[in-house]
Amino acid sequence: MVNRIHPTAVIGEGVELGDDNVIGPFTVIVGPTRIGDGNWIGPHVTIGTPGEDRGREHPAAWEAAPNGDPDHDGHGVVIGSRNRIREYVSVHQGTWRTTSIGDGGYFLRGSHIAHDCLVEDAVTVASNVITGGHCHIWSGANLGMGAILHQRVVVGPGAMVGMSSAVRKEVGAFTIAVGNPARVTGVNTVGLSRRGLDEAAIEALGPWLKGKAGLPEDGLADRLPGDLSTLVKAWDARPRE
Repeated sequence: MVNRIHPTAVIGEGVELGDDNVIGPFTVIVGPTRIGDGNWIGPHVTIGTPGEDRGREHPAAWEAAPNGDPDHDGHGVVIGSRNRIREYVSVHQGTWRTTSIGDGGYFLRGSHIAHDCLVEDAVTVASNVITGGHCHIWSGANLGMGAILHQRVVVGPGAMVGMSSAVRKEVGAFTIAVGNPARVTGVNTVGLSRRGLDEAAIEALGPWLKGKAGLPEDGLADRLPGDLSTLVKAWDARPRE
């Protein structure tokens, strides 16, 4: 299906669009940016402008094509498919790696994805959430309204961050973090149950989720539903600083 682009939207050179995207009035998308299929991008969205770094070039990419030098153009933005990106969302160019957004996310009004962030699939980023640069938000995470992420923060898969929380350090997989500074207050049992886990499985995973023990040695991770098993194993194998 063809893309539906409002005539007031600005799509710069160096922007690659898939199919069946909706792009609303007064939205600005500049390159280098690649966007997949079936995204709904609302009015007044900004994608692909320079990362907020005093020392970097700030090209007027809505007027001229990228010149192919990432130190000038930025390291790009890649957005997957079937995302909903609401009014006044901004997504900035990477400064050393591509800023990326996966598939099936919902980005509410006024949220901001900073330079070099990695945002995986099916995340929810509520209104007025601000990420610092270089953050990594794993699949299925949910960031509450007005939450702020410090630079280089990692939010684990299925984690929930409460409204107006200030996140300064890693939030573990399927945990709930609230406050300023944000502190883990429990396990996201609702999220785990929605993925097919019963109370016994959630209880068995509890010590690992809270960072107090390794994964159960009885092979539970292999018996989890397919996508959840993959996430749990990936989180357990992640590099630790």
